[in-house]
Amino acid sequence: MKVSTLWLSKFFDAPLPNAELIANELTFHAFEIDGIEQKGGDFVLDVKVTPNRGHDCLSHRGIAKELSAILKLPLAHDPFAVQPVLTPVAAEVAVTIEEPGQCSRYIAGHITGVKVGPSPAWLKDRLEAIGQRSINNVVDATNFVMFNTGQPLHAFDAGKLTHVDKYSIVVRRAEEGEWMRALDGKDYNLARTMLVIADQNADVPVGIAGVKGGMPAAITEETKDIIIESATFDGVAVRRAAAALKLRTDASSRFEQGLSPELAAYGMQAVVELIQKLAGGELAGYADTYPAPQAPQFANVTVEKVNAVLGATLTGADVADAFVRLGLPYKEEAGVFEVTVPFERLDLSIPEDLVEEVGRIVGYDKVPATPLPPFAKKPEVNPNFYAAESAREALTTRGYSEVFTSVFTDKGERAVANKIGGDKPYLRASLLPELEEAVKKNIPYKDLLGLKEIKLFEIGTVWRGGTEAVMLATAGEKEKSEERVLDPLAAAQYEVLPTSTTERFAPYSKYPYIVRDIALWTPASTNQEEAAALIKEQAGPLAVKVSLFDRFEKAGKVSLAYRIVFQSFDRTLTEVEVNQIMATVSGILVDKGFEIR
Repeated sequence: MKVSTLWLSKFFDAPLPNAELIANELTFHAFEIDGIEQKGGDFVLDVKVTPNRGHDCLSHRGIAKELSAILKLPLAHDPFAVQPVLTPVAAEVAVTIEEPGQCSRYIAGHITGVKVGPSPAWLKDRLEAIGQRSINNVVDATNFVMFNTGQPLHAFDAGKLTHVDKYSIVVRRAEEGEWMRALDGKDYNLARTMLVIADQNADVPVGIAGVKGGMPAAITEETKDIIIESATFDGVAVRRAAAALKLRTDASSRFEQGLSPELAAYGMQAVVELIQKLAGGELAGYADTYPAPQAPQFANVTVEKVNAVLGATLTGADVADAFVRLGLPYKEEAGVFEVTVPFERLDLSIPEDLVEEVGRIVGYDKVPATPLPPFAKKPEVNPNFYAAESAREALTTRGYSEVFTSVFTDKGERAVANKIGGDKPYLRASLLPELEEAVKKNIPYKDLLGLKEIKLFEIGTVWRGGTEAVMLATAGEKEKSEERVLDPLAAAQYEVLPTSTTERFAPYSKYPYIVRDIALWTPASTNQEEAAALIKEQAGPLAVKVSLFDRFEKAGKVSLAYRIVFQSFDRTLTEVEVNQIMATVSGILVDKGFEIR
């Protein structure tokens, strides 16, 4: 999430430290920071909010609350400080929730007589700093409050809805074959599994619940009366709809994390106040449908539990201080802390949750390192994992390389329901066909790889004889291919082997290579490694590998034959270029007293 430090500063009376220090403190106590970007006089943090805190920290208020606890700065302007009162009741709007399991609360706020126009500079700056495009004062207000509090909101043009006695909003499943043109201008075919917001009087969808609003009730400069939506939708249902439609939005990403239905009221009151400030209008009232209000939650922990889990020696005062800094109301009796969980903290329910809160606020650097006690019993070894790792280690020391080939093939016993490719609709019955094909494909590259032969192995599943089995297969250009069921006994035959002689790993070039051979008559006393080094030096940096591939003696002289592999990391070499290098190398070798064969 993009977080503006200027925006954060509005929650405090005391000045915040610089952006780098804020990033360091958040990283150490709460969330990692992916980067800091300067936007004019503002600094924007890219905060990696963890999934367990998406319900309260995908907002500037949530990050400000964390900073308040970490830096011991009072949160002077908290939008959650005062319980919202949603009055008066709207006389012209009714809300019906047909799927309370997927929509736990829906609030409609009715405002009449607004004047839609450009947003003021401060609002444009806030939104643009975090990568949001300014649209108009009403839409910008809904976006601002979402990024401020975490509650997604949406504004409908009431004049585009059907009025029969009153406006009627219904939260229902989409009908088969139903579609909607969204605010992005695209048409979306809806499924029965998806939840929509519909104009009940016209039986027309005007929004995809938790995902995107629709063009049928879009806000324009001609809009006079609006209905604001502040609702709570089931995270799983929203995620499925967004994925199916390939339409992930800022709103859906927040609903996916799970939000408290209590948050909807805070978001509604904040956006109504801001719209009236920016666009005028009169509040006609609220329609709040809340079938099963969120019950108060409590969590307990003892000082002994905190210290036992953390391996620390914290006192009751240390624990109490952490709870005060975090804004977690508590009662303490006989060493037991009973915390009243704030409505937005859906992640706090068990003692271990509270232990984590204490640990990260106190600082894990203040928790001493304590060795783990010895295991009470010998660790169990997974036989399948042991067999695979044993075979893998043993075969690589023998010069084999591991490959992973496709589990799909063009023929076999078991067809798959969701095939990846039309030409390979079956699960493989053997590893060998693809493994042997991989050997053939790699043989042309063995000079570049510095290998005398290609030897491959694979550990993978096959389907044959009506069952699935894990197999081990080996293949090479100079040996017979083998395949057997993987088990510890099969792996054991490879275990007493020399260790790998690999000294270093290096990146490879994506450009093709060129091979040249050169053979020399040399005195019997010639050191073949020194001759190779001389060739490498004279061939220059494009000679990535020089290796001896033949040696024989005749009439007191020794013939040494070397293979030179040329390759560039930034371009494709030409034959002319390599021939010129070889001519230079040959000339220098002749000058050194060698005879080119």
